[in-house]
Amino acid sequence: MSDPSHPSDTLLPGDGAAPVGGRRRRKRRGLPGCLAVLVALAIVAGGLYFAVTRGIAWVEDQFADPDDFAGPGTGEVAFEVVEGDSSAAICRGLKAEGVVASVQACIDAAAANPDAPGIQVGFYPLKKEMAAEDAIDVLVDPANIITNAVTIPEGLNTDQVVEILAESTDFRAGAFEKVLGQPDKIGLPEYAGGNPEGYLFPSTYSFGPNAKPLDMVQAMVTRWRQAADEAGLEDAAAELGYTPHELMTVASLVEAEGRGDDMPKVARVIYNRIENPDNGQTNGLLQIDAAVNYALGKEPIAVLSQDQIDSVADSPYNTYTQPGLPPGPIEAPGDAAIQAAANPAEGSWLYYVTVDLSTGETKFTDSYDEFLSFKRELQDYCANESDRC
Repeated sequence: MSDPSHPSDTLLPGDGAAPVGGRRRRKRRGLPGCLAVLVALAIVAGGLYFAVTRGIAWVEDQFADPDDFAGPGTGEVAFEVVEGDSSAAICRGLKAEGVVASVQACIDAAAANPDAPGIQVGFYPLKKEMAAEDAIDVLVDPANIITNAVTIPEGLNTDQVVEILAESTDFRAGAFEKVLGQPDKIGLPEYAGGNPEGYLFPSTYSFGPNAKPLDMVQAMVTRWRQAADEAGLEDAAAELGYTPHELMTVASLVEAEGRGDDMPKVARVIYNRIENPDNGQTNGLLQIDAAVNYALGKEPIAVLSQDQIDSVADSPYNTYTQPGLPPGPIEAPGDAAIQAAANPAEGSWLYYVTVDLSTGETKFTDSYDEFLSFKRELQDYCANESDRC
C-alpha cells in the first residue's frame, strides 16, 4: 500500500488518473464552437446585404424612370375602355395586354395629356409594346374608336332589318333569326307576344368588334324601350283605351302612311275609323295600303290594284276586308311615329290622301266626296310622275 503522505504517490488531474466517479473526462475541441459563430455571422451579413440591396432597389424605383417601350409596337390589340374606368384602371389593362411596359409610365403619360380625362368608352386599335405616350394619344381621340356602324332606317320590317344586319356584319341572317326567336333574351315586352316586328328600333348603331347577334338585337330593343318610355307608351295606351301593343301597331301604320307634322293627323284618322265603325262611311275599315303590302310581302306600292287587294282578302293584315287594327305592327316606327300614336291630333277626319309623293303633301277630310277629289288629284300626279307611283 502506498503512503498517501508521500508526494510521489499523489495523482493530479491531467496526469492520467480517473476523476471522481471512476470515469475519465474527454477534452472538448474548440473548432465546432467557432464554426457556429462564423455561420451565424455569415447569416447576419447575408441578411444585411439582402436588406441593403432591396433598399437600394426600392430607392432606385422611386427615382428612376419607369419602364417604357420605345414603340411603335407590333401586332394588333383591340383594347376596350369601359364605363367608369379611371386612368389607373386603363393603364393596368394596357399593361396586362402587353401594350405598355409599366403601369407607372402609362399613368405618367396620362397625367401629361390634358385630354386624358375625356377618354371615351369603346374599343381602340392599339399594338403590343407601344410607348405609353403613343398609347394614350390613341385613346384620347374618339375618332379612333373601333365601331361597326349600322343604320336601320324607319319603316323596315323584321326581314329587311335582318338583311341589313347580315350585310353590315360578319354574321349570317340565320344567326339573327335564331336570336329573334328568343324574346326573353332580347328584352321584348310580354305584350309583343314573342314577335319582334315593330320593336327593332330604327337608328344608327355602333357595335364593338366583340358584339354578337344577341348584343346587336338587344341594343335595338333597348333603344325601342327608350323611345317608348319617352312617349309614355303604356300610360298613353291606357288613357286612349288601347293596349301598348295596339298603340305600337298604330305607330307602325303612321310610320308607313305619314310624314312630319302630318303623323299625329294620320293617327287621329286611324282612331276615328276604329272608334266609329257605324259612321256609314268607313264601317270600321282602315283601308291602309301599307298593311295590304305587308300581307302581300311586297315593297310599298303607292296605289294598289283591286286584284292585289282581293288576292289577300283573308289576311288579317288586309285592312280593306278586315275591320279594326291588324294583329300587330307592320314595320318599325321611329320616335315621331310612336309619339304621334301616343298623342294624336284633335280632329274629325276620316280620310287622307298624299297627293304629291315627292313632297309628301297630304290632305285630310271627313267628307267622302272631298276624299274622291283628293284621289283624282293623286291619279293626275301619277299620270305625270309615273315613276313615283
